Amino acid sequence: MNRVDRPNVDWYRDLFTRVGALDWLWFSRLKMDDATLGAILGDPQVEIFALERADRAEGLLELDFRDGATCELAFLGLTPTLQGAGVGRALMSAAIERAFARPITKLQIHTCTFDSPVALPFYIRSGFMPVRREIEIVDDPRLTGTIPEGAAAHIPVIR
Repeated sequence: MNRVDRPNVDWYRDLFTRVGALDWLWFSRLKMDDATLGAILGDPQVEIFALERADRAEGLLELDFRDGATCELAFLGLTPTLQGAGVGRALMSAAIERAFARPITKLQIHTCTFDSPVALPFYIRSGFMPVRREIEIVDDPRLTGTIPEGAAAHIPVIR
């Protein structure tokens, strides 16, 4: 796992897309303009890490320390190239170790239905506990042009 200081927004969007957008409709970072995303990625309180295979980033870990005593595990995921090989467990272990290397009191994760169905059980097995559920309604990112319409074919498009 390599830390990527101040990653280029195009590099980040490419990895973010391959990790979460094409299969799970992650869209939040894709709809941000370059300046907004660049400000987050360049913030010294945001740590970005990549797992590489054959000199290409195939795993993403993003820790956000901007909220004082709380760290948010903002994004954690693998491209299909690394899924199912136990790499996710190592990435989560590294996330927990990195987060608590700082003087925080809480590490939190937000997940949603735009995530792999194995994500929430994985987080629970990793020692996290669900504390709240919310309903958020957003336009399907395939219909807004944020993600290609053919992405996540297993999730129905409702027009």
